[in-house]
Amino acid sequence: MNEPVVKRYEKNPILTKRDVPYPVETVHNAGVVKHEGRYIMLFRSHLRNGRSIIGMAESDDGFSFKVRPEPFLVPFGEGDFALYEEYGVEDVRICPLEGEYLLTFSAYSRHGVRVALAKTKDFESVERIALITQADLRNVAIFPGKFDGRYARLDRPHSEISPWSIWITYSPDLVHWGDSKVVMKPVQYHWDEMKIGPGATPIKTDRGWLHIYHGVFSTMSGSVYRLGVALHDLEDPSKVLGVSDEWILQPEDPWEITGYVPNVVFCCGAVPENDGTLKIYWGGADTVMCVGTAQIDDLIKMCLDRPRQPM
Repeated sequence: MNEPVVKRYEKNPILTKRDVPYPVETVHNAGVVKHEGRYIMLFRSHLRNGRSIIGMAESDDGFSFKVRPEPFLVPFGEGDFALYEEYGVEDVRICPLEGEYLLTFSAYSRHGVRVALAKTKDFESVERIALITQADLRNVAIFPGKFDGRYARLDRPHSEISPWSIWITYSPDLVHWGDSKVVMKPVQYHWDEMKIGPGATPIKTDRGWLHIYHGVFSTMSGSVYRLGVALHDLEDPSKVLGVSDEWILQPEDPWEITGYVPNVVFCCGAVPENDGTLKIYWGGADTVMCVGTAQIDDLIKMCLDRPRQPM
């Protein structure tokens, strides 16, 4: 029997609502980054009114996390951010870029879901920059690099014409975004045929930008969320060099199969290590946080040796 490409940590789940020192009902869909030698996790939690906030946990080894006593990010109290974050903030991605960390997160309100952009240098204070999408759009992951002087992001607009596909969009200043084009689409009768969306912040490798994404398949008993991997060109990230035909992770453990949303593994963060491994973090069933490790070279090989068509 072949070994799984992602090796689950034997002590999963690594974070649950019991680890949070304030009342929450879930812990999931966390962005993770290594800052000054420590791992920083920004996780989403449902409150008991059903709306979401972002908490913060820290770790020396990337496996054992301690949650800070207060939430890290809650709906803003004034101005446009207050209007469009009214129903909660969700699913942070963390992008290290130009000496800061860019934070993209979903902002929910009575007007739909938009993506907000904030930044921090030290994870002590946060500055909101702009609402960078119109409704209805979520799942934005910014590349930690610039291309011909422009920033780039992967996003997933809602569209019935090109359903639930991954696009790339560019910006000169992180506020104004455009020049969008579709780069990946779901494949019919495939494990990701219902919809796909950006996952973790892309990882720069010698062979290309490695991107962990999520794909969804509809079954008679509901949807199944799995993780896949794609490789983008280093100089032109709109060019997809390969998308693995096979998923790299699916719901298998009890806390992934059963929970707030059953049959879900959902990734917003991955951390490359100096030994060539990648720590991949995922929410299980929108209820708990888990982690596993993979060899970066193995993931690249899946994209290049056993690919499916990007579109």
